[in-house]
Parts: sequence; structure tokens; C-alpha cells
Amino acid sequence: MTITPATIKDVARVAGVSVATVSRALNGAENVLPHTRQRIVDVARELRYSPSGAARSLITRRTDTIGALLPDLHGEFFSELIRGIDQAARARGLHLLLSSSHDDADEAAAALRAMNGRVDGLVVMSPHADDDFLSQNLPPALPAVLLNSGVRQPTQRVFAIDNFGGARAMTEHLVRTGRRRLAFLGGPAANFEARERERGYRAGLPAGTQPWLLEGDFSEAGGERAGAQLLALPAAERPDAVFAANDIMAVGLLGTLVAGGVRVPDDIALAGFDDIPISRYVSPALTTMRVPIADLGEQALDALADALESNATDASTTVMPVQLIVRRSCGAGRT
Repeated sequence: MTITPATIKDVARVAGVSVATVSRALNGAENVLPHTRQRIVDVARELRYSPSGAARSLITRRTDTIGALLPDLHGEFFSELIRGIDQAARARGLHLLLSSSHDDADEAAAALRAMNGRVDGLVVMSPHADDDFLSQNLPPALPAVLLNSGVRQPTQRVFAIDNFGGARAMTEHLVRTGRRRLAFLGGPAANFEARERERGYRAGLPAGTQPWLLEGDFSEAGGERAGAQLLALPAAERPDAVFAANDIMAVGLLGTLVAGGVRVPDDIALAGFDDIPISRYVSPALTTMRVPIADLGEQALDALADALESNATDASTTVMPVQLIVRRSCGAGRT
């Protein structure tokens, strides 16, 4: 037998009040007597009445839902980022609608357009989110917060990681440990973070040092391919350190090098960027640049929620600091 869900009219009939009074009581309006509100709440609970989100949004013009567009949903970095966004959303009583662009510009554009009308605001992290992309695909009236964006003149709030400063600090650390043939395993050419980390690597090299660039794609398989390329070189022609633009590539590189008989860090030192949880459990544990991943998501959501509550746009940029974490993969004090 099919049970018909209780309606607001059912609650009003059992409680002995009007539909308008039920609506005001359940939406927190002040012009309802306390004992009347309690009776309505008790009846609604007894009838298992659930207000229609769609109907309520027609009245409030709010969905109480935040959209998050990310390049991918796979991997420890995005898991931590989503955790931060979700925790902050739940603390605000908001729902979260996730979408992945799969690092594709057309899919990112389609996702932005599809979320219009379904969410009150957006958290956007996309390597394609430059000024032209946003002007063409982000509805002007839809509040948004950007993560690690390469926009030059943002009209939204931006939260960015100090990719350049962190990469320069990591490169300088490896140089201080005595490494001289220092290679950089980069990310996708179109990715803003990858470009900033490569720029930091170049800035951290000693004057006159020729950059040694290896192609990567921010994936574990990309690290494995780079490892195979290095193993194909004579031992004397290999770098004595590799700085990978993210940890998951460093993990793939580490596994390939160790399987090929390379001693890390004695033969080749290794470092990454992000400090995802697995970086401390591989052997040897990975030297990396710690990024406050969950905090990044939490602060972005909080800023968006504040903007929705105040109905004001804040176009400021917050650069979040990173921290050098030294572990065994890079060695120490090598001369």
C-alpha cells in the first residue's frame, strides 16, 4: 500500500490553524505565539511532514544549496578539499552540489550553466577559469568564490595557495642540501597552479643554472612515466633530485625509481607539493610542501555564505601560506 506524504494542509488541519500560520511557524517567523509554534512543530513531527524545498525556494528565492565545480573528484587532494567545503556547508545548514569538469573546458562551461538556478552560489576551481571563460559562462548575478584561479582582474572573492613561494622555497631547500642537478616534474601546461609552481622552481635555482623540466600531468601515472624516462638514462646522467609539482606524481615516481634499483634519497632525492595523507606513509616518507587543503575549502565556503547573507560582493584575494615539511625522501645535510 502506498502511503501519501503529509502536506502542509494536513498539518494545519490537525493543529487547528491556517496554512499560513503553519508556514510562518516552520520558517521561523516571529509573529507566531510560542505555544502555537510548539503545537505545529509537534504535529509536523508526528505526521512526518517534510516541507517542499522547491516550494519554499519559490517563496524565499533561495535553494540553500551551494555548487562546487572542481577539475576532478578523484584523489586525496580533492577528497580533502571536498571535506573542508562540506563541513563548512553543513555548519551553515547548507547543502552541497558537486560537479567535476574532468579537466575539460567544455564540461566546465556546461556545468556552470547547468547549476544556474539550482544553487545560491558557487565555489569554482578550474584551470580554465580565466577572465574570458568566466565572463562567458558564469551568470553575472550568481555569487562565486574562485580557488587558485588565474584571473587577472577578479570580480569575485579569490582564495589562492602560495604556489610560487612554496615551490621556490622547496627548490632552495633542495639546493641547500647539496643537490645541483635538480629536475622539475611539472603539471598540465594549461594549469595555473602548475605554471606557478614551475615559476617558483625556476626562481629558486642558483643563478646560471639551466632548468631541467620533465613533463607531467598531476597523476600517479605521470610520475611513473617520468620515472621510466629517468631509468632509461645512464646513472651518471640522471638528476640528483626531482621536485614533483604535486605529491601524487612524486608517489608514482618514487615507486618506479625504487623498483628500478634507484636509492632514494642517496642516488636521487625526491620532493612533492600538497602534503596529501599518503605522503607520510610511503617509504621513504616524502618531503613536501604542506597545503592547508581542507582549510582552503572551508574558508572559501564561509566567504561565499557570508556574501550571500550580506548580499555584498567582495573581490579581494586571500593567499594562503604553505609550509615546508622535511622527511627522509630528500636526505639532509648532503654536501
